[in-house]
Amino acid sequence: MAVTETKKINTIGVLTSGGDSPGMNTAIRAVVRTAIGSDLKVVGIEKGFQGLLEGKLAPMDITSVSNIIQRGGTILKTSRCKEFHNADVRREAYNILKRNNIDGLIIIGGNGSFQGAMALSQEHGLPVIGVPGTIDNDISGTDYTIGFDTAIQTATEAIDKIRDTAASHQRTFIIEVMGRHSPAIALQVGIATGAEYIVFPEHDGKYEEMISIIKAGQARGKTSSLIIVAEGEKAGNAQETRRVLEVEHNIPCHLCTLGHTQRGGSPSARDRFIASQMGFHAVNALTSGNFPVATSFVQGSVTTVPLSECLGRRDGYAKPFTDLIRALAI
Repeated sequence: MAVTETKKINTIGVLTSGGDSPGMNTAIRAVVRTAIGSDLKVVGIEKGFQGLLEGKLAPMDITSVSNIIQRGGTILKTSRCKEFHNADVRREAYNILKRNNIDGLIIIGGNGSFQGAMALSQEHGLPVIGVPGTIDNDISGTDYTIGFDTAIQTATEAIDKIRDTAASHQRTFIIEVMGRHSPAIALQVGIATGAEYIVFPEHDGKYEEMISIIKAGQARGKTSSLIIVAEGEKAGNAQETRRVLEVEHNIPCHLCTLGHTQRGGSPSARDRFIASQMGFHAVNALTSGNFPVATSFVQGSVTTVPLSECLGRRDGYAKPFTDLIRALAI
């Protein structure tokens, strides 16, 4: 539940944490411009929670965010900080914020980042706002996370080019996309590229349906196929898929891993539009005493929801699309 502090917010800290995603810079820009327009000071914290512990703090002004709206990555840099699981470390982080007169903190990141933000709020009463930034689109409490649209567009463009080669060489191609826990990228990219089959992170190790689809296509004279594989929490999904095709069914194939190309690049117009709104709403939530919350994209609009609702991962993402996938894969 959101709480209200009597102390006025004068200085806002902003950091990016976890994996980078296109649109983080857009959100930073919106935070800084909205805050300064409201006569607030802004302190940028480099390298996420790790940088906070190292004292990598610097004032930000309008010039700090000039010409960054179209840039990928994050100008504040990012990292993953395992030490932040320790309560004593979080206490020191809070003390560093207080020593630098930072009254509230905006954290742009994913699930782990939100967990850290919630701990600071619960343990020390720090006003915190989460802004969902991850290409996996897997945060509960929001329909959309910053960077997702750019990631699927990047992957789609790459796979379209691979399909040209697959058709020319009459081969089956297995393309691994990012998504350790979430099927979101694999699902949307698979449908957008007309893939014959999608292997999700929670794949059960059964490939009968995939083989049936490929062989049915071959019987109709089809000479190439695309299989999209989400990387999964444990490496090996794509390699096992290739082994099954080649060793057990004598279907020659190539394996391509798109990897971190999906995280980079200039953010799409949609990511910029949503990130700008989220940065704006994050600052307004702090100044109005509405915290701890996260900005959320629900039913086409940006709003705020209790941060506690955004600490888990979205479940059942692919279920509504099961019939669509099967209908289009024939």
